[in-house]
Amino acid sequence: MRNLSVHEIAKKWKISERSVRNYCGQGRVNGAFLTGKTWNIPEDAEKPERSNKRKAQLSLLDILQDQKSGKYPGGIYHKTQIDLTYNSNHMEGSRLTHDQTRYIFETNTIGVENEVLNVDDVIETANHFRCIDRIIDHAKSVLTEKFIKELHLTLKSGTSDSRKEWFAVGDYKKLPNEVGGVETALPEEVACKMKRLLTEYNAKEEKTLEDILDFHVKFERIHPFQDGNGRVGRLIMFKECLKYNIVPFIIEDNLKLFYYRGLKEWENEKGYLTDTCLTAQDKYKAYLDYFRIGY
Repeated sequence: MRNLSVHEIAKKWKISERSVRNYCGQGRVNGAFLTGKTWNIPEDAEKPERSNKRKAQLSLLDILQDQKSGKYPGGIYHKTQIDLTYNSNHMEGSRLTHDQTRYIFETNTIGVENEVLNVDDVIETANHFRCIDRIIDHAKSVLTEKFIKELHLTLKSGTSDSRKEWFAVGDYKKLPNEVGGVETALPEEVACKMKRLLTEYNAKEEKTLEDILDFHVKFERIHPFQDGNGRVGRLIMFKECLKYNIVPFIIEDNLKLFYYRGLKEWENEKGYLTDTCLTAQDKYKAYLDYFRIGY
């Protein structure tokens, strides 16, 4: 009997490749075996049924919403707020440390000794916490231009950028810009391209991780805002993972260059970005394991 790859089985069962690997690793696929790091799966293998116990479990989104509303300290909500905010801002040049980010979240203050801090770094850190609350509160909502603009408004409000006449806070860019030396959509093209992207994305009833990554790449290529595109884009990915019960992920500093390469090479090789995000997903799953949260 012929054996199929994880990719082929994922297409056949209409689930993510990650789910197939999880089923195999849990011993729930009869006849599946490893050759090195590659799973070989009998072509007649049946898709495992989800157990009643798993269905009864609270979802990650449920837990995040409960811990947020209850102001629960030290749980997955607390961990997510600090790690996602620190890493996403750090990728964009924030000089605040992880400890300083945690201190702002936990005490709404910041202690400085023999150090000069950039005020925008502090403001955008506090604003990013509010952005995460928004994606948790509205995780199940359809992704819209209005919501995306509201994320940008929340992120950039009160910053020095918000006092610049040419900088549109909470609205699409007024001036052409580029990212990594690559041209992006011109200001007059943004609205049309964003509408087309969202129409295409929202037409898919169930989203896979690949769908979410594909949206992210296209969003970053459009680069609809004057600044803050990377952070808004990563917040959207986190929201959509929560909506579709996909384990979310946080791109940390050690994965930054692989993440950028993945964005650049998406059309040629999807594996670069996918593998990077799966690695980040494994790190977040370790958090879930620690807090005894099912996925």
